[in-house]
Amino acid sequence: MNIEVRPARREELDAVNALRRQVNELHVQGRPDIFKPGFGPELAGHVYEQFESDCFGVIVAVLDGSIAGFATVQYVHRPESAFNLPRDFYHVEEFGVDTAHRRKGVASALVEYMRSDARRRGFHR
Repeated sequence: MNIEVRPARREELDAVNALRRQVNELHVQGRPDIFKPGFGPELAGHVYEQFESDCFGVIVAVLDGSIAGFATVQYVHRPESAFNLPRDFYHVEEFGVDTAHRRKGVASALVEYMRSDARRRGFHR
């Protein structure tokens, strides 16, 4: 079983949104006191905004020709302020694996890719 992890292509964002919908539904079921039901246009459009931004990355794990998992990450650069020293960090904003592909190493492959990607980009956190 070969899992390819790489940056998403624009034409794959609908498949990413299908997985984001799965994750959203899990959140709603688990914490209906926090998360709103439904996956409307605003939520669906968010991944397209991230894809177009230099401050974010959309990553996919492909297994047997299908998008089996995804992550969205933010490249955070905080300048020095009166309160804090400058900080740079790699923030995992969203993460999910298709229910049909769980327990196959997809999550582990995504995490390893993100660790390597963070190092390549010079992030230590």
